[in-house]
Amino acid sequence: MSNPYFSNSDVFGEPHRDGARRPAAGGVGTRQAPGYGAPAQQPQYGQTAYQAGGYGAQTADAASLENLYNAPSATTADTKRLTYDDVIIKTGGLLAVLVVVAAATWQLAPQIWPLGMIVGLVFGLINAFKRQPSPVLITLYAIAQGVFLGGISYAFENVTANGQPISGLVAQAVVATMVTFAAALFLYKSGRVRVTPKFTRWLVIALVGFLGFQLVNLVLVWTGVLGGAGARGGPLGVVVGLVAVGLAAASLIVDFDSIKRGVDQGVPAQYAWAAAFGLLVTLVWLYLEFLRLLAILQGRD
Repeated sequence: MSNPYFSNSDVFGEPHRDGARRPAAGGVGTRQAPGYGAPAQQPQYGQTAYQAGGYGAQTADAASLENLYNAPSATTADTKRLTYDDVIIKTGGLLAVLVVVAAATWQLAPQIWPLGMIVGLVFGLINAFKRQPSPVLITLYAIAQGVFLGGISYAFENVTANGQPISGLVAQAVVATMVTFAAALFLYKSGRVRVTPKFTRWLVIALVGFLGFQLVNLVLVWTGVLGGAGARGGPLGVVVGLVAVGLAAASLIVDFDSIKRGVDQGVPAQYAWAAAFGLLVTLVWLYLEFLRLLAILQGRD
C-alpha cells in the first residue's frame, strides 16, 4: 500500500486470499444443525412452554421483538463504526492544524524547518507502526509537519531566479495539490481507475524503486559526486518530479480504496484518525513534489 499504516493495518489492509473471515469460536456460524455433529436437544416428557415462566416469558419476548422490528435501523454513528464523515472531519481538522502552524512558522521562525522535518519523521514512523491510532501522536505529527512545510515553503518562495524574485510558487503548489487530490478522487469514484492486486503490486514496486533512487541520489550529493540537487535538478529533475507526482497521485487512489474497505468492513470509528493520518502523509509528499517541480520550471533549483 502507499502508506505504512494502511499496508500494515489489520483493518485497512488487503483481504486474505481465501476471501472470507472465519467466524470466531462460539459466534455466528458455529451452531450445528440436528443430524450433523451433536444432536439437537429435545424437550423432556412433560415439559411445556408454560413451565419456568413459560407463557409470560413468551409474551414478553414477542413484545420485545415487535418493538425491535418497529424501531429505526441503527446507523454507523449509533454502532460507533467508521464513516466517511469521520474521515473527512479528522482530515480537515489535521489540515487546519498544519496550515495554522505553517503560517505561524512562516511569519515567526522559518529557519527552524529542519527541526520540524526531523520531529515529523519520528512521529510519522511511530504512528505508521502503532497498532492503535493515537489522536495525540497524529496531531503532533501534523504540528511538526506544519513547522517543516512553513519553513521550507518560505525558503522556496524567497529563492530568486536569475537574480529576480518570483512570488506565487507556494500558492501554485497548493492549488496543484488540491487539483490532483480532486482528480484522483474523481478517477477512483467514477471507476475509471480500479485498485486491483496488479495495480497495488505495481505501485509498491514503483515506490520502492523511487525510494532507492532518492537514497542513492542523496548519497551522491552528500559525497560530492553530484553537484547541486543531483538528479533532482535540471531537466532530469523535471522528469523525476513528474514521476513522483504520478506516484503520489496513484498512492492517493490506493488510500481511498483502503478507507472504503475500512468503512465497508465496519471498523471502529477511532480508525478515522488512522485514515486521516494516511491521507495527510500522501498530501504532504504530493505538495513537496509540486513545490520542487515548480521551482525547477521557474529556474530556482
